[in-house]
Amino acid sequence: MNVSEAIHTAEPRGGLQSYVAGALLALVLTLSPFAVVMGGASGTNAVAAIFGLAVIQIFVHLVFFLHLGRSPDQSWNITAFLFTALILGILVGGSYWVMYHLDQNMMPAMHMGALVESNLVAT
Repeated sequence: MNVSEAIHTAEPRGGLQSYVAGALLALVLTLSPFAVVMGGASGTNAVAAIFGLAVIQIFVHLVFFLHLGRSPDQSWNITAFLFTALILGILVGGSYWVMYHLDQNMMPAMHMGALVESNLVAT
């Protein structure tokens, strides 16, 4: 079997019905946060609802458009996706951690002047 036969005999990953279902779900999950905000919701519950809808939309895109599934031939794709998510988590979390500690370790301006004066007097 040559390469062109292998390409043509492979099953398509998603048919038109799968793409239409994914597009409709994505559209509903995109418009839902607007409906929540325009309906007058605010506060912690609105933020939690918007965040939940965003997470659901991520999974819709992964399943319907990127075709990540639980089949054995998808194991490397899922592993690569999880590794990418881990690296992004480390980058975002590490950046947040560094910025938080920079803010905590900065000297306030008024104490800095007193520190400089005390060092000048001591020398």
